Amino acid sequence: MPTSSQSLSFHQSVIDEFRANGGKVGGPFAGGDLLLLTTTGARSGASRTTPLGYVRHGDSLLVVASDLGGPRHPGWYHNLLAHPVVRVELGAARFEALAVPAEGARRDELFAHVVRVAPGYADHQARTRRVLPVVVLERAEPEGWEGPARVRTLADKLLEVHTWLRGQLHHVRTEVEAHFAARAAHRGPGEAPAPGLGLQIRQRCLAFCQALEFHHTSEDGHLFPGIARHHPHLSDVFDRLAEEHRTVARLQDGLAALLAGVHIADPDRFRAELAEMSAELNAHLDHEEEALLPLLADVPWPPEKPRPTP
Repeated sequence: MPTSSQSLSFHQSVIDEFRANGGKVGGPFAGGDLLLLTTTGARSGASRTTPLGYVRHGDSLLVVASDLGGPRHPGWYHNLLAHPVVRVELGAARFEALAVPAEGARRDELFAHVVRVAPGYADHQARTRRVLPVVVLERAEPEGWEGPARVRTLADKLLEVHTWLRGQLHHVRTEVEAHFAARAAHRGPGEAPAPGLGLQIRQRCLAFCQALEFHHTSEDGHLFPGIARHHPHLSDVFDRLAEEHRTVARLQDGLAALLAGVHIADPDRFRAELAEMSAELNAHLDHEEEALLPLLADVPWPPEKPRPTP
């Protein structure tokens, strides 16, 4: 049995070969469908890249947390539960994706599709008692998302981030409505079957909350102090925005707690609370744009590299 260091060395050799040859590799992966999945460590916060086989399903990619039928879920699966936005390398292309484990009947349907395409996963399932998770990799951008046509200034970049955040929040609300529609459509005795959107809603909410937190941390730590050095008369504006960030952080916590209870919530009350939180979050983004966009319209993006000293 290979040691941990041998496995890491083998994985790194596959990664290096993949990147050097536009996604083509030899050895045991020769001729197979392979991608590189980069996740953020659940505890360490460090980036981890793993070569994985995949199966196409419509516009999505499916990966199975099989670990060759081992007794525990692999580390990359735990990572994406903590940090849903991952990076995918497919051939020479790289893009961000939202990783959503399928649930219930949908998981079974997708696993059956995987086995039809790659029968070896049936052997992996037969070796373990755990149900092998099937993870759907979807483009991280919400459906219909469009940022600025060209990002030339820091104002464009801020607007792009805000548009992405608004799209994610809208997507969360759409998935919540699909959840309630599935509950309402249930007929017959017993509780309504879970519509399989619990993890999907959770992952989308995490993606939104983590992106918003990173955005605000970057603003408070770098953007605001940098602008304040050139516009000291606006220090009160930045202080108010930083205070708003603390309010938004509390809203994020409330949103996460609200969505965690969607499966037992009263639909009307839930919709009202979600609408109120969404309105407050959008109002913050509107206010931030009003205060910042005029100041950032002439700041080039990406930042210009400093010229070397003669």
